[in-house]
Amino acid sequence: MPLHLIKLCVGCDTVDELVAWHAAERAGQPWILRTRQTPKRAEELVDGGSVFRVFKGVVLCRQRILQVDTVGDGQAKRCEVTLDPQVMLVAPLPRRPFQGWRYFEAKDAPEDLGLHGETGAVSVPQELAGKLRELGVW
Repeated sequence: MPLHLIKLCVGCDTVDELVAWHAAERAGQPWILRTRQTPKRAEELVDGGSVFRVFKGVVLCRQRILQVDTVGDGQAKRCEVTLDPQVMLVAPLPRRPFQGWRYFEAKDAPEDLGLHGETGAVSVPQELAGKLRELGVW
């Protein structure tokens, strides 16, 4: 069973904004998530894991983890997580704020709704998704 990461998305309020930011700022470059700490369970993450992103208290998307590398030495040591450029929308799932990243077990992961930008993929406004989850409808 794959192991995932969950991380807050800071600076973007929606999945569309995140994708547009990467297209504008990092076009033609691999999608890399940089963190301070290298996950000790990196092998499990690369074996089918994803990074789930939290926007304003709701998990809305994920990207498959392709590679986990530690770069630099001493104080400059960091982790670079290379992600699949395809963004998969997921069923909205409320999540409380936290710092950094956390492991996210596959049993807790929301179901996929379709690739971002794909015809037929379900994209629901965050506020509506939150209310539907709160009411137990979704």
